[in-house]
Amino acid sequence: MSLNLAVARRDLLRSALAAPAILTLGIAPARSATVLKLSHQFPSSNGEQGDFRDRMCRRFAKKVGERTNGALEVQVYAGSSLMKTNAQFGAMRKGALDMSLWPLAYASGELAETSIGLMPALVGSYEQASAWKNAPIGRKLTELLAAKGLIFVSWVWQSGNAASRDRPLYLPADAKGLKIRGGSREVDLLMKAAGAATLNLPSNEIYVAMQTGACDATITSSTSMISFRVEELARNLTSGRGRFYWFMLEPIMMSKTIFDALPNDQREAIMSIGAEMEPFGLAGAKADDEDVEKIFAKAGAKVQPLDDAGLAKWRDLARDHVWKEFGNRSETCAELLRLAEAVT
Repeated sequence: MSLNLAVARRDLLRSALAAPAILTLGIAPARSATVLKLSHQFPSSNGEQGDFRDRMCRRFAKKVGERTNGALEVQVYAGSSLMKTNAQFGAMRKGALDMSLWPLAYASGELAETSIGLMPALVGSYEQASAWKNAPIGRKLTELLAAKGLIFVSWVWQSGNAASRDRPLYLPADAKGLKIRGGSREVDLLMKAAGAATLNLPSNEIYVAMQTGACDATITSSTSMISFRVEELARNLTSGRGRFYWFMLEPIMMSKTIFDALPNDQREAIMSIGAEMEPFGLAGAKADDEDVEKIFAKAGAKVQPLDDAGLAKWRDLARDHVWKEFGNRSETCAELLRLAEAVT
């Protein structure tokens, strides 16, 4: 073997032995991002157009990626494309789903206390709803959900409307004989107390139910009315702009198991961005309350906002037939009801 070849082999061996040290002491290999999947039942949006709840989720996802320098990636799955609507709550509790923007009261069959998130006439305005987060009711609800495996990330409230195919659903007396989709167990109880039959189905199934005649009237948020094109089937709208007996808490929630496994800085980013999204959610809900009136009127429907006297009639019925029943279900339910009534 020539001297030059021996030297070359020696140098090559030295380079090979030094390579791991260079990798260790130099720039570390890039770590892949932690991916969080955020599911919801509402239609996908397109940039600045479309369902504000999906837009809110996508804004949240973008900000999380930016704030964590790409260490966290949030993937948004609209239209229940990742998981069926009613399965999402339980999946988050088990850590099988990371996040969801989800109507809290949908979980009442699994966790009775969540009915407080759509207790008819308990919340009558956005001002009252917005006060919950930092009031004793908000702290109690946050503690309760955390004990059940869930974290509130962003508080979203929406006012409802009542859309009907034939006659208006304005006062309790108007409900008699109708088949109504109320949106929660407690709203269904209210409608039954008013003489109606009820249907239990998520908002993304309203259109088909009204189209087939299985449903005469539905009560849901302005955004869902718009996104699911209910104006194509309804001749009447009782508008909830300003006041209504149907206010739904639809928070962005996260599995506590997944949340607790993240580093502190990533948990802080999620919570701070969630709070930053709340004004966007409130503005989107209020804007849709105005738009839904225009959309239904343009489609030829009769539009009538609920007045204070009408709201009072629904509240009286709810207090006698629904609040009392909820408060009797458990000591925790009774406490939640007391704390919620204290927010005016």
